Amino acid sequence: MKPRTSGSVVRLAAPLRALAQRFSFLLLVLASIALMMVGKIDALSVDNARARVTDAFAPILDAISRPAATAAHVVESAVEVRNAFEENQRLKAENARLLQWKQAALRLEAENTSLRSLLKATPEPPSTYITARVIAAPGSSFLRTLVVTAGRRDGVRKGQAAIAGAGLVGRVVEVGEWSARVLLLTDINARVPVVLEGSRQRAVMAGDNSDQTKLLYLPPDAAIQVGERVVTSGHGGQFPPGLAVGVVSSVGERGVRVQPNVDLARVEHLQLVDFNMPGAETEPSHETK
Repeated sequence: MKPRTSGSVVRLAAPLRALAQRFSFLLLVLASIALMMVGKIDALSVDNARARVTDAFAPILDAISRPAATAAHVVESAVEVRNAFEENQRLKAENARLLQWKQAALRLEAENTSLRSLLKATPEPPSTYITARVIAAPGSSFLRTLVVTAGRRDGVRKGQAAIAGAGLVGRVVEVGEWSARVLLLTDINARVPVVLEGSRQRAVMAGDNSDQTKLLYLPPDAAIQVGERVVTSGHGGQFPPGLAVGVVSSVGERGVRVQPNVDLARVEHLQLVDFNMPGAETEPSHETK
């Protein structure tokens, strides 16, 4: 009897299931319309019901999100550990290279001292410097200068080198009692004897009131490479040799262009260095009697 009863139940349920499937879409549409009408009629009740549903599901959603957040945190921590390990390895390698350079520098310093003592070379005069703050930047396309808060009372003299961190910026051209004016390397009136560090080719670096400088008096067959460092040559007695100036940025029809080491538009502090060069401009001291 049981198998026959179950078979009759299935035969009776089949038409009902087919009817439900046929009208399910219509029922859903009617339910949606009913909910919209209820929301229009009593919006406060709908908002309260929605808030209660949200409150009911919030703990469930929070519980579901915690494993995902934990997994994301674990993955992020693993990535940070890997990056820290790679950075540590890089710093170790860089430290080892710096130690090698330090040993080489110490060895060369000792060798240089020994050779100077054998040759009885004249030692270079000691240099002094003054740190000053820039209070006025270039304000014209025809003038590339800076004004600094140091003057004659601080020991500033015409011809002193102006240095900012990575290299030479220019030289002092005007000195007042409380301030001084520095002519930048990019000014059209600036001329600096330089040498290219790689090829040892000598030239004169000249400004043209642009953001870069150019090299003059190079031989036509000079093999200049982009990226070659440019330093002062020491000729003319204006600056000592070896001061970093810039890097060759381009070689072409416009000539050899040099990108200064220092962003001259963003200089905030300068060191006015007196190298006590015999050919440098000097200004008599004014003593109060």
